[in-house]
Amino acid sequence: MGVLIIVGTVGLVVALVQRMNTAASGLTAGVSTDLALRQPAGTRIGQIAVIDNRLAVWVERPDGGRILLIDPRSARQVGEIRLGE
Repeated sequence: MGVLIIVGTVGLVVALVQRMNTAASGLTAGVSTDLALRQPAGTRIGQIAVIDNRLAVWVERPDGGRILLIDPRSARQVGEIRLGE
C-alpha cells in the first residue's frame, strides 16, 4: 500500500511539471522577443504598459516625450503619440 502511495505521488508531480512546462511554452508561442525601437541617441525608456494586446512604451527623446505603440506579435511599431510639443 505504501508503494502505491509513493508511485501515485511521483506520478502526480511528473504530470504537474509537464503541464507547467506546456503552459509556459504556450505563453511565448508566436511572440517575438527581438525588438528594436529605432530611436535617436539620448532616448531613454520611461515606462512600459500593456494596452489592448499592445505595448505602450513611453520614451523621453531629446526633442520631447512620446508613447510608442508596439504590436508584440509582429515586433513592429503601429503608432506614436507625441507629448508636449
